[in-house]
Amino acid sequence: MATNNGRHPTSRIAVVTGGSRGIGRDTVLRLATRGVRSVFTYHSNRVEAEKVCAMVAETGGQALALQLNVGDASAFDDFVTRLREALGQLGAQHFGYLVNNAGTSSAATFAAGTEAELDAQFAVHFKGPFLLTQKLLPLINDGGRIVNISSGLARFAFPGRAIYGPMKAAVEALTRYMALELAPRRIAVNVVAPGAIATDFSGGIVRDNPQVNKAVADHTALGRAGLPSDVGPVIAGLLSDDFGWVNAQRIEVAGGIQI
Repeated sequence: MATNNGRHPTSRIAVVTGGSRGIGRDTVLRLATRGVRSVFTYHSNRVEAEKVCAMVAETGGQALALQLNVGDASAFDDFVTRLREALGQLGAQHFGYLVNNAGTSSAATFAAGTEAELDAQFAVHFKGPFLLTQKLLPLINDGGRIVNISSGLARFAFPGRAIYGPMKAAVEALTRYMALELAPRRIAVNVVAPGAIATDFSGGIVRDNPQVNKAVADHTALGRAGLPSDVGPVIAGLLSDDFGWVNAQRIEVAGGIQI
């Protein structure tokens, strides 16, 4: 494996899944301001992905977009091949940071949740990060850093999240095991748990529905729903040397929701 002394050029490259919108996009942009180049994935909207690349270029940074369905593990070998090619375009063979951010929403209740939806959520939120990170381990520098994305719904229960919330709780448990087993390579693994964020996630319900937005604000100590710009800097910060001694930790970025 490549050795990362904290100053090697490849330690300044991040792979971010789901980087074309929402929290992922803000993370890519925040990393760019810190001099970190990114290879990010998008599910299907190439136009939005290209916009993110252009926004990064405007800052003087560099980002490359690759299509990937994180819920389709059969596509991972091909993705690794394409990622190697993308890293080559950046003059690198390895990278230093991984953000497992890509996700889909579920509004299923326990009583009405179906096997199909359970399988789909498992594929995207647990199986995907588990197997994709496995595939990427040979490309991650020793001394690198991984951030997984959970949700406040792993800590508290809310109606209609009986599949989504437990899946994110599983991601938090996975994070601790990853931190333990990757410790010999000095790879730190942490998990960020956003609260209700005003994006297009879940059909844009927090962003576009005034009643939902107000309900979130009323249950949040700091009095408003979150924004992608509240979360991206935290993820970027966790990947930096400033947080080099933080490992196996859950950090909720939610303004104090449901305290």
